[in-house]
Amino acid sequence: MLGATLALPILGLHAVKAASTIRFSYQRSSTLLTLLKAGGTLEALLKPKGFDVSWHLFDNVVVPMNAGAVDFHADVADAVPIFTQSANAPLTFYAKEDASPSAEAIIVKAGSPVRTVADLKGKTVAVHRGSGCHFILASALKRAGLSFRDITPAYLAPPDAAAAFERDSVDACVIWDPFLAITESKLATRTLADATGLSSYDRYYTVNTAFVSTHPEIVGLVFDALVEQGAWVKKNPQDAVAKLAPLWGGIPAATIEVVNRRRSYVVKPVDKAGLGEQQAIADTFFEAGLIPKAIDATAVPLWHPEAHT
Repeated sequence: MLGATLALPILGLHAVKAASTIRFSYQRSSTLLTLLKAGGTLEALLKPKGFDVSWHLFDNVVVPMNAGAVDFHADVADAVPIFTQSANAPLTFYAKEDASPSAEAIIVKAGSPVRTVADLKGKTVAVHRGSGCHFILASALKRAGLSFRDITPAYLAPPDAAAAFERDSVDACVIWDPFLAITESKLATRTLADATGLSSYDRYYTVNTAFVSTHPEIVGLVFDALVEQGAWVKKNPQDAVAKLAPLWGGIPAATIEVVNRRRSYVVKPVDKAGLGEQQAIADTFFEAGLIPKAIDATAVPLWHPEAHT
């Protein structure tokens, strides 16, 4: 998300690499995977099991997820799996980060006359189409008795949305961390609403289903590593900032502290009963024409650690 994409050939939908290298993808927002990569943690865990590790950085994570281009995929915010499920991507959910609703928000500048979500009527609002922010904007508008027909949406990727907001090309911006924290550090802003009460903003970790069927014990090792890394970040906030600052390239330490404070980093298994919000997002996106058919967002393969101990 905050860096260049590394080229990686897109393999067939059901491809799983037969060699001894396990392929991991990540984004710049993949805090826990970034730290595991930097520390060589997974390499140390998997080498005794006969596996090497390769890492692949992506901006657009949906394409490699749909294609099964790696084995373990970057963690993604709640909206992304709706598109991969709609595309029938062969993915199994094996972990999620618990709720972090303050990590995405609808903001205006501090001096704006817009004081509430209802005041957005007739205003131009920057939002990334098909993102979790798209969903919370739709939900916040509905809660205020409005809809997308009452605003002028400016569909922009987060860096472009932040730039448009900074130069006053839009009246409001709906954005997520770290872009949210970066914008707040540069400008005086007011939060009209974050995702609280609208979306938990969970982050999901997926693995190719064919890989799970062959190596469930490896999935368990990766799951445990994520749990431990998440707990370490919360227990050692200053050390986490020191490690992430050079990896995130120029983001001030204070901004990283804000990002880490708003993210839970509590890694848990995924259970079907907890996918109700995913269904709400799927229904909203279908109504908006963002996915071609209605889907059952709870009908996804799930890996559970207790089944493989």
